[in-house]
Amino acid sequence: MKSNYKRIGDYIREVKVKNRDLNINTLMGINIDKYFMPSVANTVGTDMSKYKIVKKGQFACNRMHVGRDKRLPISLLKDYESIIVSPAYTVFEIIDENQLDPEYLMMWFSREEFDRQAWFYTDSDVRGGLGIEDLFNIKIPVPSIEKQREIVNEYNTVLNRIKLNENMICELENLSETIYKQWFVDFNFPDENGKPYKSSGGEIYFNEILGKEVPLGWNTWRMNEFGNVITGKTPSSDNPEQFGEEIPFVTPGDFKNYNKFVLGADRGLSQSGINKLKSKILKDGSVVVTCIGSDMGKVVLVKDECITNQQMNSIVVNRGYYSDYLYYYIKSISQELKSIALGGSTMPMLSKSEFESIEILKPMDYVLEKFSQTLCSFNKEIIIKSKMSKELDEMRNILLSRITLVEE
Repeated sequence: MKSNYKRIGDYIREVKVKNRDLNINTLMGINIDKYFMPSVANTVGTDMSKYKIVKKGQFACNRMHVGRDKRLPISLLKDYESIIVSPAYTVFEIIDENQLDPEYLMMWFSREEFDRQAWFYTDSDVRGGLGIEDLFNIKIPVPSIEKQREIVNEYNTVLNRIKLNENMICELENLSETIYKQWFVDFNFPDENGKPYKSSGGEIYFNEILGKEVPLGWNTWRMNEFGNVITGKTPSSDNPEQFGEEIPFVTPGDFKNYNKFVLGADRGLSQSGINKLKSKILKDGSVVVTCIGSDMGKVVLVKDECITNQQMNSIVVNRGYYSDYLYYYIKSISQELKSIALGGSTMPMLSKSEFESIEILKPMDYVLEKFSQTLCSFNKEIIIKSKMSKELDEMRNILLSRITLVEE
């Protein structure tokens, strides 16, 4: 063990301040990505005075689920002055910030190696929890405070660039969705004279299948009329040689890394795997929809060829200008998809036959083509920014891995 590795417990102390006066009502939890998030717990009839207060600059963690998730949900409060968390959470703070920088410590907590170490300690707990003494006994490198702050500044520069990219992507997606609603919900797409169709007196008729009025000339199509519907497949675990790096193998877990487009995946398939699943290859412009479980109804577009697992149905579109329309339409009916999928079961699942037979609004082709052309520049910018964010995230991981090499 290098000499600059120190026990965390020598630098932090537990804080047990309860919300006795009920002055704080912002209740948060922590996800496995180590971010505070609004709690979804039902607190009706709950005594909130027993909940713990977390102040800005303090940490909170849920030590009970490490064995299950193989990650310690832990976070540093930065965006609020004070919040409350479950009484089951542990709250702690740094004793002297001139000895250990809070953001430097959070960087260490963000490393995969830290989670593996925390998970290792759960073996002694029958419930899979991480004991507080085990947490405090973990050792980390503690260089000079000047070096810590230098590392944090470099790390935050990358994080800020990622955040800036994500904000720009969000703005582009919001603008695209606004245009979609103007054209396909309000029916104010540009008519042949360039004027908003419905507002300019465009003809409307009642479509009995959809149960609403739509522009004249528009009708309904089943999903499989827009293109070939493909359900993905996972190679057998008996054939590990079918996994590799030749083509992305997309699963619902990858969706957390996507905006509008599939850009890579955590796993890939080898040429052997591709040969076995040639009929499952999705081309540029394909529309991918999750069709099982809690991720039901999530949708992304394919940029480069990929293959998905069996939890997704995808449409390989007949015409490239169908893609954008289907993306936003399917996003808008995600709750309806869940209702169809639930049926009489507790686990929502939408089969291929159910998915491809769903009838949706089919605008006239010239409108869909014009919509696709309108969003073209937005899509290019989203892809550029998404790729940049992916590269920056790789840089972030490199910075996290390098803090073990700091000697001073």
